[in-house]
Amino acid sequence: MTKEDIKRAEYRNVVEVSGPLMVVEGVSDVAFNEIARIKLPSGEERLGQVLEAESNRAVLQVFAGTRGLDTDLTSVQFTGEVMKFGVSRELLGRTFNGIGEPIDGSPDIIPEEERNINGDPINPTAREFPREFIQTGISTIDGMLTLVRGQKLPIFSASGLPHNSVAAQIARQAKVLGEEEEFAVVFCAMGITSEEANYFMRDFERTGALERAVLFMNLANDPAIERIIIPRMALTASEYLAFDQGMQVLTILTNMTNYCEALREIAAAREEVPGRRGYPGYLYTDLASIYERAGRITGREGSITMIPLLTMPDDDITHPIPDLTGYITEGQLVFSRELHRKGIRPPLTPGASLSRLMQHGIGPDRTREDHMDVSNQLYAAYAEGNRLRDLVAVVGEEALTDRDQSYLKFSEAFEDRFINQGEDEDRSIEDTLDLAWELLTIIPQRELKRIEEKWIEKYYPA
Repeated sequence: MTKEDIKRAEYRNVVEVSGPLMVVEGVSDVAFNEIARIKLPSGEERLGQVLEAESNRAVLQVFAGTRGLDTDLTSVQFTGEVMKFGVSRELLGRTFNGIGEPIDGSPDIIPEEERNINGDPINPTAREFPREFIQTGISTIDGMLTLVRGQKLPIFSASGLPHNSVAAQIARQAKVLGEEEEFAVVFCAMGITSEEANYFMRDFERTGALERAVLFMNLANDPAIERIIIPRMALTASEYLAFDQGMQVLTILTNMTNYCEALREIAAAREEVPGRRGYPGYLYTDLASIYERAGRITGREGSITMIPLLTMPDDDITHPIPDLTGYITEGQLVFSRELHRKGIRPPLTPGASLSRLMQHGIGPDRTREDHMDVSNQLYAAYAEGNRLRDLVAVVGEEALTDRDQSYLKFSEAFEDRFINQGEDEDRSIEDTLDLAWELLTIIPQRELKRIEEKWIEKYYPA
């Protein structure tokens, strides 16, 4: 029997079904990650992927779930191929489900080629250092936590905070300044509700952003197993648009917490030894296989900039998901429940947030020459204002000096006018920096110790 005959053979030795997994015995020449076609008694066909391959036994994860499977009447045929996704420029403006099927009512795309969704590792020596500024139109990000082309900058949010609306705002407003290159957004949603999915679709259609976007949607009532492959399909589309079509691609992944929960569910079904909080011990490696697909490649015009979004369980930033994400990525944007209670949107707290590549993407010829100094002064003034808020709770506001009163006034104005901005408000970097200078006039000019004198003379409002 040839290898092709083996691949065409149908196996009916399904001996066990457990959660999203099924076990087939009596198989031969089956490889890890291989795709199988599973035929149900009703004639329905589902896809599965090999998780474990032994000499005569294979464990498969079933993408559409195992409901309705009959171990006696179900057959399995191994294809000899890994999971692939068809790519072409026709992806733009389209919406796909968790296994890469169009769900927007339009015909299937005609792919230029089928690509392995696991991608190819980027040679570290071929990586180009991220430097170009990406304008999101959100002052706190652009002014103090700058996103740089090719960077991985996650959003750490929590249940009940407006992370979805902020992600949609970034998706429709993000742009590379001074560049004629095409800009695209790949948006991947994992485990979201139908209401959230409808919100994203309406927002993309209302603003016209859908024309330059590729959407992947996995709903909360869809099989959890699909959450494992959908971000890899999204990144396969991102890599094609960036490195083959020369586009600047912003990839937004929401919600990585749902992805990790699905990973834990599969690990439990496989009876693996759990790690921290029950997550598999390879969680770090698995997340890295997703996050590290962002970046720039020397000699290629395109780039992939990634914003993974996750909700911190119990608002715990030390939880394994945000903790490991922070080790892999280049900073984090942290949402604050306290700012949210004040009605500040987006409730993005600069003190707990960080963009490690900010200094490489700002300054002359990128944003503006005073950007770094202004950012440092905003951090210092806001930190001083918050310190004085704590002091007021002890000694009362009457005990403060005029200097201290000015810092208190600054911190309130900073939250109300700089951090806070409308969902459809798109501020240019010049608007953001000019607003920062206006707010800095609230404190005495002699307190601007983090800004060079030449910038004060040039930009300080008259």
